[in-house]
Amino acid sequence: MNRTQVTTSFLIALALFIGCNIVANETLTSQRLDLTSNQLYTLSDGSRSIVKMLDESVTIRLYFSAKQFADIPQYLTYGKRVRDLLEEYAANSDGKLNLSVIEPESFSEAEDQAVGYGIQQLPLSASGDMGYLGLVGTNTTDQELAIPYLNPEREDALEYEITKLIYNLANPRKRVIGLVTDLPVLGGAPDPQTGQPGQAWASFEMLKEFFEIKALARDLVKIEDGIDTLLIVHPKDLPRKTLYAIDQFVLGGGKAMIFIDPLAEEDRPTQDQNNPMAMPKVDSNLPELLAKWGVTMAADQVAGDLDSAVRVSANSARGPQEINYLPWLQLFSDRLNRDDFVTNQLKNINVGSAGVLEHGKDAKITFTPLLTTGPHSGLIGRDSIFFVRDPAGLLSNFKADKANLVLAARLFGAVDTAFPEGQPLDEEEKSAPGNPNHLNASKAPINVIIVADTDILADRFWVRVQRFLGMQVPNPFANNADFLINAVDNLGGNDDLISLRSRGEYSRPFEVVNQIQREAEAQFRDREQALQAKLKETESKLQALQTKPEGGGEALLSAEQRKEIELFRGEQLKTRKELRSVQHDLQKNIERLGTLLKFLNIGAIPLLLSVFAIGASLYRARRRA
Repeated sequence: MNRTQVTTSFLIALALFIGCNIVANETLTSQRLDLTSNQLYTLSDGSRSIVKMLDESVTIRLYFSAKQFADIPQYLTYGKRVRDLLEEYAANSDGKLNLSVIEPESFSEAEDQAVGYGIQQLPLSASGDMGYLGLVGTNTTDQELAIPYLNPEREDALEYEITKLIYNLANPRKRVIGLVTDLPVLGGAPDPQTGQPGQAWASFEMLKEFFEIKALARDLVKIEDGIDTLLIVHPKDLPRKTLYAIDQFVLGGGKAMIFIDPLAEEDRPTQDQNNPMAMPKVDSNLPELLAKWGVTMAADQVAGDLDSAVRVSANSARGPQEINYLPWLQLFSDRLNRDDFVTNQLKNINVGSAGVLEHGKDAKITFTPLLTTGPHSGLIGRDSIFFVRDPAGLLSNFKADKANLVLAARLFGAVDTAFPEGQPLDEEEKSAPGNPNHLNASKAPINVIIVADTDILADRFWVRVQRFLGMQVPNPFANNADFLINAVDNLGGNDDLISLRSRGEYSRPFEVVNQIQREAEAQFRDREQALQAKLKETESKLQALQTKPEGGGEALLSAEQRKEIELFRGEQLKTRKELRSVQHDLQKNIERLGTLLKFLNIGAIPLLLSVFAIGASLYRARRRA
């Protein structure tokens, strides 16, 4: 085979390669192959199920300033990943999800639309240029829901946020929360002097902004239809028929969030005048139900933690002093589950005299801790807290012999009823009416969140409420209300939405390349620092020679001094030039490395394939000859 034939073969192979790429780009746009280790570009089963079940069309508009982000790789790369993920949603929706990617240029109608939808403006320059990276979804009833800013730092929650938005657009009805409580969370009895109703707890005022709250009687026999999520706070000795109603609601697929407590500090029952030293009923629990769900909470034990204890002012023999109060805990992010969307964006949560949840050894249910103590924890007797109130005494007698005590947990799995005999009898009843819909086991895995503290919801543990122009203005110092709202919101979705968890990070750095770059930078930085020091020394000497005398007259310099000044100035210019050269070489070195990587990623593989194809054709030609 002569040189002309080799050249022709190479050109044909190259043309075929380019042609195949063009055809693939035009015809295989819906075909996807995700080879990332965490399947970052593949929708979870829950997300796929939700978009496939869309009854009516949903439109997603992604506002993405790709041109303006050309010099901001973080936004440009993340915006492309968001776009790719949204295309995956559209591809799985059977045509029910319409995606529109819009580039809002300055002073354009698209920019006006983005601002009108509440998409956050991102300042890009001092001249006032703005970029956009957010999305808005609409349904057939013109309901609008937006994610004003798609934060690259929250990429692990990207799929959950998008799926939740789509689910809420497909299910626009305001969800109803059924509340069973023995605490005045919605406002206590009216003030006898002013007649004004008691103030509702701030956490529930905030909850009302997102959900409809319906108070339920504590002696109910059935959870009424229309209740999406059951919220139970401090259930003290509930009637068995109420327990049965809760049991059947959960087994039937109802979601529940339950706050129990070994010592509810906000519960202030009247004292027994005949026995003032008796322990009043300030605890709450659902042992009959929890046992069937594979969980227990000791009624007389409170969690203590040396590392998380809140500092309080306490009286002592030497007067008031600051001291750690073990039953009150401030849980920072390292004590919160970072993989669950209920807690993964919260910074700190305060609890007061919280109990400890334990997972049964033989329990088959999945028990996922949401709030935990630290490594230096232990148990405190409830009575010693209630009767003594001695922070110093608690501290001196405390044994930190436990670690990572669970204060709140998510339960998921199949369970059996706590009432295999059916609906229980009241004391005055001889027989209970039969329940034809009685369930002996859960229809599907249950979804329940248990919190072993009720004071977590009380104002004094997370918010200062100030009066301003006759209004109550909350000023939070902890994320307690966010925890409540996140949990209720999460439970309010269907099982597909609840099943979503934090995904892996999209950012996959080239570790070896970064190491090479760091080593190169270190070499140049050493030289740069030496030159900087030399320049500083030269400028100091130059300044000393040029300084005027104290009298304020002109400095009289000898010829030798003037010569020395000229030498220093020359040295100064030379050093600055070397410094610029070093900085330039560093930048060129980094760019050279980047160019090499681009060639290896873009050109080397096609080139090798072409060489292989030519070699194969030459080999076949020789065999035929």
